[in-house]
Amino acid sequence: MASNSREEILAHALDIIRGGGAISFDSVAQSSGLSKPGLMYHFRTKEALMLGLVDHVADEWQREMDARLTSPFQGSTMRERAGIYVEACVTREPDPADIVMLTDPRLRQELTARWAERISTWFVGLEQLALPERGYITAVRLLADGAWFAGATGINIPTPDERAVILAAAYELLSKVEA
Repeated sequence: MASNSREEILAHALDIIRGGGAISFDSVAQSSGLSKPGLMYHFRTKEALMLGLVDHVADEWQREMDARLTSPFQGSTMRERAGIYVEACVTREPDPADIVMLTDPRLRQELTARWAERISTWFVGLEQLALPERGYITAVRLLADGAWFAGATGINIPTPDERAVILAAAYELLSKVEA
């Protein structure tokens, strides 16, 4: 049976990435049970498909992090948002599809810019913090991003005990941030 919704098509494309395959109109159309023109009805260009994948993964991240908030996003502090970000990155089940923005070298600039735009909302206002606090938040983000990247690539994935230490180190840095 052909998958005909954008969400189903994106799910098939992410499965291709998880399986180590390359994303092309042909591979996604075949996996989705669509013709190439049927796929192009939803995504006119490869760039549109790839940006759709980045948005799909970023939306999933956004939902996961929003679920961890104890108050509305607009009322949250930078320290709270950074804590949620590090928790999500360190405790999330590793998924090779998370690095979708790196899967097409020809579109890497556009895809990484989109990813950065989507994820950076969790760090809005960072530039307004004093240097020490800005440095602590940046260090926490780099800890988080390293743990996330290790999981997504399957390279040097921290053990559960190591993840607990990483979280403790991040919380220690965050305890130095007032806002």
